[in-house]
This record gives sequence, C-alpha cells and structure tokens, in this order.
Amino acid sequence: MHGDAPLYVAVARLEVHIPEARSLKAKRSVVRRITERVRSRHQVLAVEADYQDLYQRCTIAFTALSTVEADAQSRMERVRNTVDEVFAGMILGWDVEIIRL
Repeated sequence: MHGDAPLYVAVARLEVHIPEARSLKAKRSVVRRITERVRSRHQVLAVEADYQDLYQRCTIAFTALSTVEADAQSRMERVRNTVDEVFAGMILGWDVEIIRL
C-alpha cells in the first residue's frame, strides 16, 4: 500500500447577503438554489456553515478532495464562477484554503 501520495483538501467559505429574504424559508430557498447548482456541476460538499438564524446573511462552506493541488484550487475557482452565475445578491466574502494531508 502506498502512503506517500499527497491528498489535498480545498475548503472555501462564501459569505453572502440576501436582501430580498424576509424569512428563513426565503433564505433557505436561495441557499438551496446555490448549493444544489454547485453540487450538480462540481464534485464538492456544500453546507450552510454560519448565520442559520439570520434571514439575510449566510455562510456556505464548500469542500473538495484531490490528489493534485492545482485541481483542488481550480475546482474552487469553478465553484466561485457558478456562484456568480446563480446568485445575484452581494458576496461579502470568499476565502479558499488548500490543505495538504
């Protein structure tokens, strides 16, 4: 068994403002649209990571695994592009970290 191959974990945190959301139900609809589109286009995990109790603010975390660091970074860039296509609201933050295991 080979234990020398590197494994990279890409983690991105997307923080958004959803001004049209007047309820948690409205917010969940927007979050679901973003996460479902990203999941269907890219092999990533997406979860709501913060501000679950606020109507107009949300943090979504995306993560992906790869054996190539450039692939992990590229995948997160494609995720960001998809978010830009799907979400018309204000993006407050986008942070990506690539971790080598």
